[in-house]
Amino acid sequence: MSRCALVTTGGTIVSRIDERTGLAMPVLSGDDLLRTLQGLTDTAGLEVIDFLRLASPQISPHHWIGLHDRIQALVERDDIDGVVVTHGTSTLEETAWFLDLTVKTDKPVVLTGAQRNASEPGFDGPRNLLAALRVCGCQDARGLGVLVVLNDHINAAREVTKTHTLDVETFQSGEWGYLGSLVKDRVVFHRRPSRRLRIPLQTAELPAVEIVSMYAGASGAMVRAAADSGAKGVVIQAVASGHVNEAMYDAILELLSRSIPVVVSTRIPKGGTRAGYGFAGSSQNMIAAGAVLSADLSPWKARILLMLAIQAGLAAPEALQRLFET
Repeated sequence: MSRCALVTTGGTIVSRIDERTGLAMPVLSGDDLLRTLQGLTDTAGLEVIDFLRLASPQISPHHWIGLHDRIQALVERDDIDGVVVTHGTSTLEETAWFLDLTVKTDKPVVLTGAQRNASEPGFDGPRNLLAALRVCGCQDARGLGVLVVLNDHINAAREVTKTHTLDVETFQSGEWGYLGSLVKDRVVFHRRPSRRLRIPLQTAELPAVEIVSMYAGASGAMVRAAADSGAKGVVIQAVASGHVNEAMYDAILELLSRSIPVVVSTRIPKGGTRAGYGFAGSSQNMIAAGAVLSADLSPWKARILLMLAIQAGLAAPEALQRLFET
C-alpha cells in the first residue's frame, strides 16, 4: 500500500456541507481524505495528487485525457505499484471505462467514491478509500484492468454501473457479478474479467459523439440534429435488443449515407443487443444498413468506445463491430 499513489478528482467523497448554503460542495484535499484513515492504516508513504476538485457531472473528455496522462506517468514509475483515483459516483463508471481502454499497465488502477458526503452520518468515503487502497496493494489485482471498489465489492470497469441514486450498494456488475470482495480486510477475487480491450490515445482531443434515445413516438429529429451540430458519430439508446421505430430508422439511414458511424445500444440494463426481426428499424435491418451493435455495453460506455475508435481510424462498420465484439 505504501507504494500506491492517490489521485483525487472531486465528487461526494471530498464534499461537505457549506454552513452558509446548507449544500454540499467538493472542498476536501487528498490529505484531508487520508486523515480520515488515521489509526486504520499507515498512509505515510502514499503520494497524493489533487488533480481536480469537481462534481463529477462536470467532468468531460478533456479531463479524461489529462487524467489518463497523469496516471500513465505514475504507473510507468518503478516506485509506484498502483494508483487509486477518487471520483464522484455520477460519472465514475465512464471515467473508469475510458481509463481501462487507454491506460497501458498491469498495475492496479482502482476508482472509488462515496454516496454520502463528509458532513453526513455514515460517511462512506473512508471505508471505500481504505478498501480501494487495499485492492491497489494486492498482487492479485494486477492485470485485471481498471477496477471500481465501493462498499467492499470489486467490479470490472467494463461491467460496472451505478444502479441507485442514494444506496451505498449502488455499484453492481449486472449479469456477471462482482470480481471479488473484501472479507474482514482481506482482498478475495472470485473471477478474472475475460473481455479486455485497449485503444491507445492518438489525439489531444476526442471527437464529438452524441447519444440519442429512442422512445415511443420518437421523430428522428434529434438524430439529425446531432449530425448537423457536428457529431462525428452517434450512439442510439434503442429499445429491447436494439430496435427503433421507422422515423428514427429513416434518420439513422441518412447519417449512414453521410458516412457518420452509428452504434446501437439499448436502454435495457441486462441482455445487451443482438440481431433479429425484419421490420423497419429492427436491429437486423440496421446492421444491414451499416450500423453496429454495442453488444453488452451501455449507451454511455458505447459512446466512449466509439470516440476512441474514430480517433484511431477504426470507424468502418467491420472494424467497429470487431471492437464491440471483443
